[in-house]
Amino acid sequence: MHSRSLPSSVCKEEAIPSGYDERDRSMLENDEADCRFCLGNALLGDEPLGGNRSFYMLGSVDPEMPHALMIILRRHAESPFDIHPDEWIDLGEMPTLAKAYLASSSPDGFTLGWNVGAVGGQHVFHVHLHVVARFADEPNAGKGIRAVIRK
Repeated sequence: MHSRSLPSSVCKEEAIPSGYDERDRSMLENDEADCRFCLGNALLGDEPLGGNRSFYMLGSVDPEMPHALMIILRRHAESPFDIHPDEWIDLGEMPTLAKAYLASSSPDGFTLGWNVGAVGGQHVFHVHLHVVARFADEPNAGKGIRAVIRK
């Protein structure tokens, strides 16, 4: 993954950013002990690329998708259907930040998608939105999300 500078307001967020009120803190302190996307349990192997009070970004570890990242809810919840209204508002800026981060690879397009439930292809049961940079010269150019997720 190429390195790209993000605004200081979204870089290297702590597990529970300062300035949160007690409601925010209690929402974020419900980490699951065995969830690799919960920041508070120290299972995450990589540093977040940036984020805001409700979400953080993490680069793809899949060697077949080097120009991809995930937007991950800081609070533990299994599906996007569990996202609170204020978190949906915070999600609004994240795709733009993801696009800025991936811009250094000069993509021709993007695919964004959620996998929900085991049947829907979800393997880590913590809310995360996939953002995949797409390129005109790739084998599946012009094909939608199903072409990206099929192996």
